[in-house]
Amino acid sequence: MTKKHVRNFGIINTIEGYSYLVLLFIAMPLKYVLGIAIAVKIAGMLHGVLFVTLIVLMLPAALQAKWAFKCNILFFVASLIPFGTFYTRKKIKTYE
Repeated sequence: MTKKHVRNFGIINTIEGYSYLVLLFIAMPLKYVLGIAIAVKIAGMLHGVLFVTLIVLMLPAALQAKWAFKCNILFFVASLIPFGTFYTRKKIKTYE
């Protein structure tokens, strides 16, 4: 049986991870090195929307997969660390 909520959470997890890297390694250097401040505004807004979506989708996925509370904490903390969501992607795949 396909776990739709877990699959959707995994997709947003990966996209949010890429948006975080774009914000940190492309948009911020554009702002602080080249003075293009709009890059951070656009990438930051996109990342913020994806981050909120990730947190909102975590609850139905956790209920569907019956994750332990520490698993949810791991997913949340990993979303705050660059490249962290790519580590958790493997763990999410085991629940799909």
